[in-house]
Amino acid sequence: MSQFLILRPRCLISPSSPGYTYHAKLHKLASSNVTMRENKSMKRQYKYKSIVRCNIGLEDFIGGDLVKFDLGQWLSDVEEHKALAIYTPHEGGYEGRYLNRLRYKGYQFLDLSARGLGDPETTLTKFHPVCPPHLGKQPISRWYFPPEVDYRLSLLPPNAAGLVVWILEAKVLSKAELQFLALLPTLRPRVRVIAECGNWRKVVWRPLREAAGLSLTQA
Repeated sequence: MSQFLILRPRCLISPSSPGYTYHAKLHKLASSNVTMRENKSMKRQYKYKSIVRCNIGLEDFIGGDLVKFDLGQWLSDVEEHKALAIYTPHEGGYEGRYLNRLRYKGYQFLDLSARGLGDPETTLTKFHPVCPPHLGKQPISRWYFPPEVDYRLSLLPPNAAGLVVWILEAKVLSKAELQFLALLPTLRPRVRVIAECGNWRKVVWRPLREAAGLSLTQA
């Protein structure tokens, strides 16, 4: 059997046959390809292992979903900047901790969605028209509503710390609309603005002026 090359079951080729050299080269090439693939896979695995980083903090051991060590910084930034752009994880729920901390401080909330908000300046600070859908059966009518922010400010209890305008899905707003929201606390001193401008691996925030392209020192 040493003088025959076995390629597959029931197929024997003698070294003296014309196709022996071709099949021998083919077998050698196939074995070299397998070796190259194994080497590449080993290099790829080694490369991936060298890139992976595992960052573990103290909150990972004591329940990071319940304990938030940055709530004090959150309160101070809300009072300092008065308008923040917040970025939360995709699964949601984490922002409730920060919302409740503001509620414990005595703030009242006005939750609005950026989708369908219209012009923020008109909706929040001016009398604005609203056209309900007529569905082809009722006449087209137009109703006028008072400014959302001014109306809520008039209903605040005397011991309230202020009004927080929490904008959901603010990532769909234009830069000009974000700039108005960043300047809203200047027009209404008792108002604080929190805009959800995107998502991140953990809850992070920055001044809304910075997210809107305004200078932090601009009044």
